[in-house]
Amino acid sequence: MRPGTPGFVGLRLREAREGRGLTVVSLADLVGVSKQAISRYETGGASPAPDVLRKLAQALNFPPHRFLMPIADSEEEAADTFFWRSLSSATKIARIRAQRRFGWMRDIVGYLKRFIEFPAVNFPALDLPHDPQEISAEQIEDAATAARRFWGLEDGAISNVTWLLENNGAVVARHELLAETLDAFSQWSSKDGIPYVILGADKGSAARSRCDIAHELGHLILHRHLPPKSLNTGEIFSLVEKQAQRFAGAFLLPESTFSELFSPSLDQLLALKAKVKVSIGLMIKRASELGLVRHERRLWINLARRGWRLKEPLDDVLEPEAPQFIKRSIELLIERNIVPRDEMPFHLALPTNDIEKLTGLSSGYFDECQQVLPLKMRQETDSPHAERSGEETIIQFRKASKAR
Repeated sequence: MRPGTPGFVGLRLREAREGRGLTVVSLADLVGVSKQAISRYETGGASPAPDVLRKLAQALNFPPHRFLMPIADSEEEAADTFFWRSLSSATKIARIRAQRRFGWMRDIVGYLKRFIEFPAVNFPALDLPHDPQEISAEQIEDAATAARRFWGLEDGAISNVTWLLENNGAVVARHELLAETLDAFSQWSSKDGIPYVILGADKGSAARSRCDIAHELGHLILHRHLPPKSLNTGEIFSLVEKQAQRFAGAFLLPESTFSELFSPSLDQLLALKAKVKVSIGLMIKRASELGLVRHERRLWINLARRGWRLKEPLDDVLEPEAPQFIKRSIELLIERNIVPRDEMPFHLALPTNDIEKLTGLSSGYFDECQQVLPLKMRQETDSPHAERSGEETIIQFRKASKAR
């Protein structure tokens, strides 16, 4: 009987395999063992020999000690709702992969919170029905207005929605979701009390990404208390998606200002897009919701004739909003030598390229002794709710942060 590896955690193997988008059979082929052996390793029925563990780690591109790390009780986390754009069987593998990578992001956040004081979660708690079937269009419009007022915003264009959410306690990340219909997803975690928004980096459209984050904000505000089982029915799933999209339009294009700016001219809408960073398609949809256009179908036909249905002008010019807080926190810890550059990946037990992709760090950041640009720090003197530029993102160390 071959000796196993003491302390091996089978769930870590499953987590890594699913995070790589591999089946049991494909991993078995890569390592040179049977699919039954992989299944036994994952379920705890057997432990791989040290040489097999090395092959597993190499095939999955993980440090071997990742598979020896205990997994904390996740019962609370299992009860949290993920808001996906699609629950079709075609996106199942991509959803599982994204969910596992989301877990890696949670590991990074948990590690950083040992050193960094994260912004307090400051989201509006609105008195809305928990049953989405009881939420009206008028309540969604009011909720979008209430969210703006809660954060001290008037009805003009928001300079950066991503930074607005980050400065109010949300963790926002961008990485590839590898599915055309996913775009983004979100979860309000009961484990650490943080709202998370994961944006797809597969598509480079700034307007689409801006709509995505406003859409996920709609879920976090309108559907925070919705249990996961509620989304199992196609009718409810479709309803909450439509409600989140209605919220996104109302949040990005408030009626008071949009009704004055809207014109049924595609050229004028294109000029408006450059200012508000919202797609022409969303503006047409919003105008229809508000009764500002009589011939909506004609606008869609003209949009298609110009070839703008799939890709609009400015999509390859405007830069998508980039999350800053997690990336800058890591840079600051390393710049101040609170955590040596080569130690962080070891403590996280994650491959360096995965850390870089999840946090927005430049490729090769942990492999090169590159100069880290100094971050502009400032005192908390103004309202914590308002927007700040990326250079004004406040990063504060915890007391005794050098204790590891």
